[in-house]
Amino acid sequence: MKYLKNVGKVIGIMILMFLVFTFLITILNYFNIIGKNWVTTLEIIFPILTFLIGGFSIGKNSHQNGWLEGLKLAVIFIILMILFNYLGLRNHLELKNLIYYLILTITCIFGSMVGINQKEKKEKR
Repeated sequence: MKYLKNVGKVIGIMILMFLVFTFLITILNYFNIIGKNWVTTLEIIFPILTFLIGGFSIGKNSHQNGWLEGLKLAVIFIILMILFNYLGLRNHLELKNLIYYLILTITCIFGSMVGINQKEKKEKR
């Protein structure tokens, strides 16, 4: 039960970060502060940053292997993204999306490994 609570909290934080980043990009684009090229770049960078922070958070709160916790979190969140994209927006599955999801998964795994190592450093002190 504690594990589900931790995962639910991290997924909630990640969804909130996605919403805040989307709102920020929309506002900056609406007022012509950033151009179309920057919007495209930020649409790639912000989810990667979100997965890195989410992976770090789950790794810091876990007691198992960091890479496994990051993989589980990434799979759960990517399933949610696929359901939203393909059922809600009717987008088709393409190779570039699979590569993007793989990059997000690797980022989440890396973040959770760093998070669990940071926790171990604090425990040794």
